[in-house]
Amino acid sequence: MDSSALAEEIRQKLGDLSPAERKVARVLLAGYPSAGFETVAVLAERAGVSAPTVIRFVNRLGYRGFPDFQAALRTELDERNASPLSLYATPGYGREPQARELTADRILGTAVTRTLAELPPHDLERAIELLADPKRRITLAGGRFTHLLAQYLGLHLMQLRDDVRFLPDRHVERTAVLTTLGRRDVLVVFDYRRYEADKLVMAQMAQEQGSLIVLFTDTWLSPVTQHAEVVLPSQVTAPSPYDSFVPTLAVTETIVAGVLNTLGEDARRHLQAAEEAADSAGLYRR
Repeated sequence: MDSSALAEEIRQKLGDLSPAERKVARVLLAGYPSAGFETVAVLAERAGVSAPTVIRFVNRLGYRGFPDFQAALRTELDERNASPLSLYATPGYGREPQARELTADRILGTAVTRTLAELPPHDLERAIELLADPKRRITLAGGRFTHLLAQYLGLHLMQLRDDVRFLPDRHVERTAVLTTLGRRDVLVVFDYRRYEADKLVMAQMAQEQGSLIVLFTDTWLSPVTQHAEVVLPSQVTAPSPYDSFVPTLAVTETIVAGVLNTLGEDARRHLQAAEEAADSAGLYRR
């Protein structure tokens, strides 16, 4: 099994597990990844099942035993915590320019294809449903680089519907927005490896206030996953030491298309009004 997809593999197998095995899975996901390093006895006690059930669970995932499962989890943690600097030492990043271009074509194409093929259909549909619901207010938050993705999605949504905003950068303004989140709010979070602690805090706060969370993340899954209504993982493999957000952009484009299709004529009228307002203000004139 690909260790980078371990948590997502558990999520996707929930429907195939026995009720007792499902309890183990939920305990692991709720405390991921630290819960995976508990002993079999402790994990069984926390899940309210027997130790053999824990063993059967990891066997069902394709591991020979619990030590094998934990070894895969350790490998995954090393990958989750990788930085551009550590990846720079990985063999293959010093190729000749022409070789890098050929590799980029293969790597990025494969990453986009895998991401779209492996997206959980229910999560994709639920994301479109939430973002197209005119009764819900949308707030978007990104990170060091991913704020660009949050803005890309948000600017499209602003053309199609009302009540879309970005989480402010300044502390006082950000706190003011977070404290207003409630049951009609959707918080969209972009969080990728070397996950940012503030994303987990804001997600927990939003969930406690009744908001729903749509999470864009990588295949190692951000800690925000435990609070999210929707999880949209993407491959981040790249021909450089930096993670690629090309697959995430493909997911974003897919969601924008879905929202546009769901809103139908309402989206067209909203877009037309925005274009007319911009034209009246001379925003598009040279």
